[in-house]
Amino acid sequence: MKVLFCTDGSKISYDAIKNFANWVKKDETTVDIICVIDWSFLPDNTIIEESGFVTSCKNNADCILENAEKEISALGFNTGEKIKHCGAVVESILEQLDENDYDMVVLGSHGKKGIQIWLGSVSREILEAAKIPAYISKQGNSGKNILFTTDGTDVSFETTKKAIEMLNLTDKNVYICTVTENPDLLFLEGTLDANWMMAIRTQQQMYSDSAVETLLALFEKYNITVKDSKVLEGVPAQSILNYAKEQNIDLVVMGSKVKTKMQSFLLDSVSKRVVENVKSDAFVIKQI
Repeated sequence: MKVLFCTDGSKISYDAIKNFANWVKKDETTVDIICVIDWSFLPDNTIIEESGFVTSCKNNADCILENAEKEISALGFNTGEKIKHCGAVVESILEQLDENDYDMVVLGSHGKKGIQIWLGSVSREILEAAKIPAYISKQGNSGKNILFTTDGTDVSFETTKKAIEMLNLTDKNVYICTVTENPDLLFLEGTLDANWMMAIRTQQQMYSDSAVETLLALFEKYNITVKDSKVLEGVPAQSILNYAKEQNIDLVVMGSKVKTKMQSFLLDSVSKRVVENVKSDAFVIKQI
């Protein structure tokens, strides 16, 4: 497996690669490292010359890459290329991803919330634009408990299958959950009809039970034991976040459809809300 690790030399980025090391076969994984010298904050008409400032930036990037290479080697990964790039961070990383055949991108997130999210973050923009799986980390953790979510669609089952094949789940605690939305929250006249409500709940329960059973069968096929499986009720994103917190989950696996920038801006998906608010790491697999 070939992975691109994005680092700015921060503790968050190093925690990301350390956490990631808990979930893959390190001797079968080659890690390229990219560090971007970001001059995008300068005015467009600014001419970048070989000044002391430029030399200092380049030397700093070289130092970050060398330290990251030592960290990766110490973790047991195969070390790949060290890439120093000048330009806007997001565009530089996406360019590297487009020009090379990577299986995954790994980066840390500062966990911005509220207005900071709208101002943009590297991890969020990479997650939305990249077509390959993305491992997003916010803080160091034990790398033991993993949660797979499903909405009962073929896309979610394919996401789980791909994650199982990419990750090393030996000696991990595997959790499964799906969420049924409470009919009481639907703004329909039918919610006043008790029989209608009961019929909807019954159908939802049957669908959710079937989704969980399908995932359990998939894990059984790979000889993986599931520690706990739950059918939750409520608002999907919030229910998943609450369950992840209750179970001290270290990694949440989710699927996400590839969207245009406008779609990402306008649509609020469950995976997006979970990734932005969960305290654990997130492994997001894109589906076209």
